[in-house]
Amino acid sequence: MSAIVEFRKKLGSFSLDVSFEAGGEVLALLGGSGCGKSMTLKCIAGIVTPDEGRIIVNGVTFYDSAAKINLKPQRRHVGLLFQNYALFPNMTTRQNIMTVFEHGAGRRENKEERYKEIAERFFISGLEDHYPSQLSGGQQQRVALARIMASDPTVIMLDEPLSALDSFLHWQLEQKLARVLRQYRGTTLYVSHNRDEVYRLCDRVCVINQGVSEPVKDVAEFFGAPPTLAAAILSGCKNFSRAEASGAHTIHAKDWNMEFSCARGVTKEIRYVGVRAHYLIPVPESERDKNTIEAEILEVKDDVFSGVINVRPRGADSESNFSMVRVETSKETAARYHEGETIYLKVAEGDVMPLLA
Repeated sequence: MSAIVEFRKKLGSFSLDVSFEAGGEVLALLGGSGCGKSMTLKCIAGIVTPDEGRIIVNGVTFYDSAAKINLKPQRRHVGLLFQNYALFPNMTTRQNIMTVFEHGAGRRENKEERYKEIAERFFISGLEDHYPSQLSGGQQQRVALARIMASDPTVIMLDEPLSALDSFLHWQLEQKLARVLRQYRGTTLYVSHNRDEVYRLCDRVCVINQGVSEPVKDVAEFFGAPPTLAAAILSGCKNFSRAEASGAHTIHAKDWNMEFSCARGVTKEIRYVGVRAHYLIPVPESERDKNTIEAEILEVKDDVFSGVINVRPRGADSESNFSMVRVETSKETAARYHEGETIYLKVAEGDVMPLLA
């Protein structure tokens, strides 16, 4: 069960250029708003036609500009879950699902048995006569997922399926969704801008940055060593400086006016350096070494479950957008520091991230 996606699409001044492969896994398409994630799914589903390229799912060519192939959406049999779930408002839960058996790819002789199985699997038994307006957000999501799975899709595509839910319901439904995705043996494309969802639900990540896809990475590699500034931002890193290579394993952070030793190889192509907020460890002056930032404390405040210390490295360019550095630590540690004081922050060589533009 695989998907090969390589296409380009121009919409006004926006250009979408994506290339990735996925097989029997949950592949995240991660990016900011307007980067082209949802448009990518629509092109795969046949709702939007690319300008050129090819889309092949499980050996079936959905689209190939060179061969002049462009299957209609009905023949692609993809399961696409929109953010608003797109249930038929004038149909009950039962009717929404049964229409797949009667008119779609999931047609079965034993429709009643199949419906009962789907209803039990997605915990929607008892909601048969409810219209979408009578269902909660979580119930609507389960009905929409049930309808998708009833169609025996060649590929599942989920477009930010949890984005409209409150935090508690979000967590509950994420657990149910994880179970569904584990049971599905095909390929799932999961669109999100939520790094936490991606970390918990997905196997690999493809970042789409301003319409252009970056190379696919394993989830662990993506969060541990994002290759570009855009990927690092999406992975949750908050501290960056413009940078240049000063050696095979050293980086000069221009905005912080200091050198970092880096465990990873540093090439002349790097343009930024990143350090995660929770990798900066406050230490006594006596323990400072070559990877220690000397900084002035600008602000100390409580976050929900941690303490935050905002600092500016000594000698940093105060006019730079990257001059402030965020430190996340325990509330007890943060409480020991005060505005205006000097703080020393050590970062391990393995936690210094060289980044391409």
